[in-house]
Amino acid sequence: MIKSNLKKFFIYSSIIILIFLLDRFSKLYILNLAETSSSVDIYINSFLNLYLIWNKGIAFGILSFEENFIYNLITILIVIINLIIIFMIISSEDYKVYFWISILGGSFGNLFDRIYYSAVPDFIDFHINNFHWFVFNVADIFISTGVLCLIFVEMFYKNNLSSK
Repeated sequence: MIKSNLKKFFIYSSIIILIFLLDRFSKLYILNLAETSSSVDIYINSFLNLYLIWNKGIAFGILSFEENFIYNLITILIVIINLIIIFMIISSEDYKVYFWISILGGSFGNLFDRIYYSAVPDFIDFHINNFHWFVFNVADIFISTGVLCLIFVEMFYKNNLSSK
C-alpha cells in the first residue's frame, strides 16, 4: 500500500515537474529573446506569431488590475485553488487524475511567474486572418487542456449513466 502510494506520488510529481519545466524553459527562451532584441514579435506562419506581453490578470488576461491589493488577492485565490486541486489529485482514483495534474503543473508555472515577476509572460499569438485569440503561454495550454478534458469526461460520463 505504502509502496503503491509512493510510486503514484513519484509519477504524479514527475509529470507536474515536467509540465512546470516545459513552461519555464519556453518562457525563459522568450524572455532571453526579449533581452537580446529588446522585443519579441516573431512571425512563424500565417496563423501563429510569438509576441511577448505581460499578463497581470488570470486566464488570458481576464481580471487585469493595476492595484496591488487585488493582484495579491487573486494570487492568494490561485494558491487556494491549487490546494483544492492537490486534494482532487489525492482523492482521484481514475484517469481524471492526469487532467488534474495537467492543470496543476500549468498553474504552478503561472503562479511562479506571478510571484517572481509580478506578472505572467504570455507569448503565443494564435490567429486566423485578423481574428486573434488571447495571447497565451505553455502553462495555459496545459491548464486549458486539462479543464476541457475534465468537462468532456463529465459530460460523457453523465450521459453514460443516464442511458443505463
